[in-house]
Amino acid sequence: MTKAFLKKYLPEITGTLLGAIGGYLYWKYVGCLSGTCAIKSNWYLMVPWGAVLGYLAGSLAGDFIRKKRKPAEPGEN
Repeated sequence: MTKAFLKKYLPEITGTLLGAIGGYLYWKYVGCLSGTCAIKSNWYLMVPWGAVLGYLAGSLAGDFIRKKRKPAEPGEN
């Protein structure tokens, strides 16, 4: 991984890591105690779901950041 790649996709990478951590913490403190919930009862199912949601949020944030930095092209209003 190069520095340019990391700099370009920093919001997505950060969102994925925070989402995975958030998924684990959600399983640990809020998850289904009875074990009957399909996703929330297992940490190894909740962590990837959190990572996916974190990636989506990071991707959305990255799009806004990149769009804000990009200068307007001639002819665009």
